[in-house]
Amino acid sequence: MDNLETQSTRWSIRTAESIMQRMPRLYACNGLNGKWSYDYGVVLKGFEALWRHTGDNRYFRYIQQQMDHFVQEDGSIRGYTEDEYNIDHINNGKLLFALHAETGERKYRLAADRLRGQLERHPRTSEGAFWHKEIYPYQIWLDGLYMGAPFYLQYQLEYAGGEGLDDIIRQFILCERHTRDPETGLLFHAWDEKKVQPWCDPNTGLSPHFWGRSLGWFVMALVDVLEQLPGSHTDAPELRRILVDTLTALRRYQEADSGVWYQIVDCGSRKGNYLEASASSMIAYAIAKGIRLGVLDQTWQETLDRAFHGILDEFVLETQEGWINLNKNCQVAGLGGADKRDGTFAYYISEPIVTNDLKGLGAFLKFCAEYEWTLPEANRAKGVSARREGADSVGHV
Repeated sequence: MDNLETQSTRWSIRTAESIMQRMPRLYACNGLNGKWSYDYGVVLKGFEALWRHTGDNRYFRYIQQQMDHFVQEDGSIRGYTEDEYNIDHINNGKLLFALHAETGERKYRLAADRLRGQLERHPRTSEGAFWHKEIYPYQIWLDGLYMGAPFYLQYQLEYAGGEGLDDIIRQFILCERHTRDPETGLLFHAWDEKKVQPWCDPNTGLSPHFWGRSLGWFVMALVDVLEQLPGSHTDAPELRRILVDTLTALRRYQEADSGVWYQIVDCGSRKGNYLEASASSMIAYAIAKGIRLGVLDQTWQETLDRAFHGILDEFVLETQEGWINLNKNCQVAGLGGADKRDGTFAYYISEPIVTNDLKGLGAFLKFCAEYEWTLPEANRAKGVSARREGADSVGHV
């Protein structure tokens, strides 16, 4: 266990403390108004990592307080409706395993069972890949792999005797098969099996761009699954191959001066494109965890270190109160739906750019927790100091 002085200098600790002070009720923040939104799960998985690293039960209590707003004694989940068949709704369920293990409270297991039931009945493509949502039929989105696969795997390992793992791995194999661009090695944001969506190429079914955060979701999902997947599984080498190939493609687009990634990954010089915090944090998290798991060799350390310093320099600001702000987050992006989002370059760069979006904060917290606790002690707290700025820095950028 580190001494308090060392811990207090860590970006993971400082970010978590900032979140707890600003948002004691996380579920009521960022305009979500108590919805069962996947955003919470991103942040709270960062808190779970920090709790395990530090042994500080304040972090566990923060997780429990947020989740108890939703999880009822009978295992029902406030604001959750299974028959929406929304893969995003699975993400928060990742916290239920630790809550159940630590407290022994049955409601957490019952809630996990409820979410697993959705996956049992969730609609799929003809090859067996989960639809992103029922309102987005026959579509695979990269985002969905992070939302569903790690929960699905942990449930099968902890509550189902390790059966059915092939189905989880199939999700990644099918996703990469249908979304990978052979020229760049990058993955397109989404694919429509029916090739009828207004945003897709009518010949390939693919959306037109490589959106940074969607790639970030995908590689985070891969490392989180590889951490749990038994190494003896027949398809474990294939998942490792997908991770290495995808990150190798992304490394070619790491911006030379800053060390981070663009909103549209391969269009760095195009007018209107911008360096984006959530995608950069997610990709860096996957690299850090890939190194720790031994999937990436030590030649990746320089890439990782550049990303860490670049994220601090490019996106992190400190308020006069000592709180951490994460700037330049794309607030949200998707395809189709009521807003008829067309997946064009103009669409992706037109979405609001905000400070302290939960998806970005959560990814940054996860990254720092992963990076800082795997570095040699002398280097853990080292880094580029955040620029100080007044408290009024919170808001749109």
